[in-house]
Amino acid sequence: MKLSHWIPASGLAVLATTALYAGQARMAGQTQAVRTASRSDVAVTGRAGESARAVLPRVERLFDGYVRDGKMPGIVGAFGIGDRPTLFPASGAIADGTGQPVADADSLWRVYSMTKPITGMAAMMLVEDGKLGLDDPLSKYIPAFKTMTVATNPDTSLATRPATTPITIRMLLTHTAGLGYSINVKGPLLKEYERRGVLPMSVNAAMETQMAQVRPTSLEEFANRAATLPLVAEPGTRWSYSIGLDVMGRVIEVASGMPFERFLQTRMFTPLKMTSTFFRVPQGQVKRLATNYAFVGDTRTPLDPAATSVFLQAPSFPYGGAGLVMSARDYDRFLHMLDARGTLDGVRVMKPETVALGMSNLLPKGVRFGGIGTGNGATAAGNAMGFGAGGSVYLADVPGGASKGTYGWGGAAGTIGWVDPVRHVRGTVMVNYFPGERWPLRNEVVAALFSDVAVRAAAADGAAGPRSAMGAGMRAGTQR
Repeated sequence: MKLSHWIPASGLAVLATTALYAGQARMAGQTQAVRTASRSDVAVTGRAGESARAVLPRVERLFDGYVRDGKMPGIVGAFGIGDRPTLFPASGAIADGTGQPVADADSLWRVYSMTKPITGMAAMMLVEDGKLGLDDPLSKYIPAFKTMTVATNPDTSLATRPATTPITIRMLLTHTAGLGYSINVKGPLLKEYERRGVLPMSVNAAMETQMAQVRPTSLEEFANRAATLPLVAEPGTRWSYSIGLDVMGRVIEVASGMPFERFLQTRMFTPLKMTSTFFRVPQGQVKRLATNYAFVGDTRTPLDPAATSVFLQAPSFPYGGAGLVMSARDYDRFLHMLDARGTLDGVRVMKPETVALGMSNLLPKGVRFGGIGTGNGATAAGNAMGFGAGGSVYLADVPGGASKGTYGWGGAAGTIGWVDPVRHVRGTVMVNYFPGERWPLRNEVVAALFSDVAVRAAAADGAAGPRSAMGAGMRAGTQR
């Protein structure tokens, strides 16, 4: 199951033909784009006199290779440890073609499902406020969910039986509510999702023209329509990727008494100085917006060009599961806040115990999460995994890799974000192409990062001078 396919692979070729635009080079023009946009000083410094290229040479070489080999126009990472300055390795440009802006810490990228942890932590703020309970029934906030039905064979039929268990807030956060997703339901149920407009996503302007005709125009209407659809499983019995975090946007509105997007802006984005996070990219910021691509075979074709991007339009409603465009710098600030247990730059937005709860395994008793098998940061099966507030959680240390408690998620267009609360290490990778698992970024980037760390730590141990902040801290596990 390739969950990064927001659209079927069979439909990519059709979409690609609608996405061509004048002046944009294809694969044949990428070599020139690399010569124009690549540079050795695109990263901000981690310490005085040290760039990301000096501190993370293997990561930088990996990024340069991706661009040189035509796998992507550009890529940006954000890697930090504790409260030390974040390193932003980068290579290439935000689009194919000559003279395109370089990819850097403030470029804008579609993060799609990396919106989910943000919505999940927003819900945890309301748990902290006492306005929301993890085991509250969803119908307390959205009455339309009081009486639900379960499809007896969701892949082939709309035949149903009554649900016997109420959906809870915990289930929404952990994809165990039994809700579906247009990216993974099939047959007649998929047709119902499409007919009812339960399609909380944006792909490109051409698709939006069609989807907006059937999609609800408010979170309230969206949630109420979602409640009319059969569930794919009895609530609380199995993990199934879903629209749960989109429905959570409506719960947040009801529980907080303010629009979902205003709650995010007031309680999270403004206090954390996340100034490059948008549901709708302002026209004046379009030069920072990357183009999103689709691979059809080995050919990379513009799917959502920046100049005409669907993200320059107001969405039908704010999509809490896949709606945000962000910079690497902003997503790093979100992860940094989580690592610092709710406080950043002296501003507290959550209590430490609230962050810890949101990053813990919140799955209902007896439910397991085995990964979804993609390479874009959404975790592969094999590790002991749980699920927290909108993101996966490691339940055991990975030898040579992430610590127990590492939390994060990936996006449909290839983005990755995670935070390791034991080593106090966090990472973000920004790219934009469908399918997001086209290249195994998570495995390759994490391997390069830990290799750089190991070399740096060994050099620090053997040197008389001060240790590298990144290397020594990650080697030993930073003490806060």
